[in-house]
Amino acid sequence: MRLTNLDMDALRSFAAGMDAGSFARAADRLGRSTSAVSAQLKKLEAQAGVSIMRRSGRGLALTESGEALLSYARRLLALNDEAIGAVRGVELEGWVRLGLQADFGETILPQVLGRFARAHPKVRIEGRTARNRELADRVAAGQLDLALAWDDGRAEGERIASIPITWLGAAGGETGWTPGADEPLPLVSLEAPCILRSLACDHLDRAGIAWRIAFVSTSLSGLWAATAAGLGVALRTPVGLPATIRMLDSVTENLPAMPSLGLMLYRTGEHNNLLADHLAGILRDALIQALPAEWIAQTGADSRAGKALSPA
Repeated sequence: MRLTNLDMDALRSFAAGMDAGSFARAADRLGRSTSAVSAQLKKLEAQAGVSIMRRSGRGLALTESGEALLSYARRLLALNDEAIGAVRGVELEGWVRLGLQADFGETILPQVLGRFARAHPKVRIEGRTARNRELADRVAAGQLDLALAWDDGRAEGERIASIPITWLGAAGGETGWTPGADEPLPLVSLEAPCILRSLACDHLDRAGIAWRIAFVSTSLSGLWAATAAGLGVALRTPVGLPATIRMLDSVTENLPAMPSLGLMLYRTGEHNNLLADHLAGILRDALIQALPAEWIAQTGADSRAGKALSPA
């Protein structure tokens, strides 16, 4: 069977349309006409041999095949851009600013920075691990080019993954609380404002479970230490859990079941930042490789709100 080579320009238009939320905005970003981008999508469907888009109300949504193709498209484009960047590395200079949640500081950041530095040895990277609100504020103020942060509903971005939230306790079994006891549940949390702290308190209130703040930390390492010491129960995602922490069974521990939390890639309003584009591609690829497949989002920009993609 003769293999088909997918058109890289068509893949780029496809991915740009999903990231921008509309193919008209993608066309403007790519310096093409909307009709030219539409023609590329038709070409891509012909090469794939399947439909990748379907009508959804007044907009468009990905088919199951389109979701799979989008994931591959982003990885192919990231590798293509990395290759071009590597051979043209002497031409790419400047600096790019990246912010991440502390959860990903040890698991994702080293390989992302290493891979980017090898591809662009003359580019300076300014990295920052910080709390969610600080990252969002710095992106909005143009102080970061892109940031990986939890979805707090305050800004539009590209959903990368939906990560489950879980109750956590000490690996040795001590949580400082017995289900059904009269004592309120001791909570270990980060300093407010904190999305997960608010979620924990809200869901415990809804379940009618009394609680108290037993330990407050300004850093994730402090939260891990207090939880491992058995000072209380924490609420976090499974990402980057140390060996001293275990996930608790919410049914056994009589704790409320928790939803998933969106992991978003936020960008500044500047769309012609080639270095940020390359770094975003490497970051996506690293997350796809590191996280379970069922956590990875497949629906591009605006998936947080469940919106269909606008054709215009």
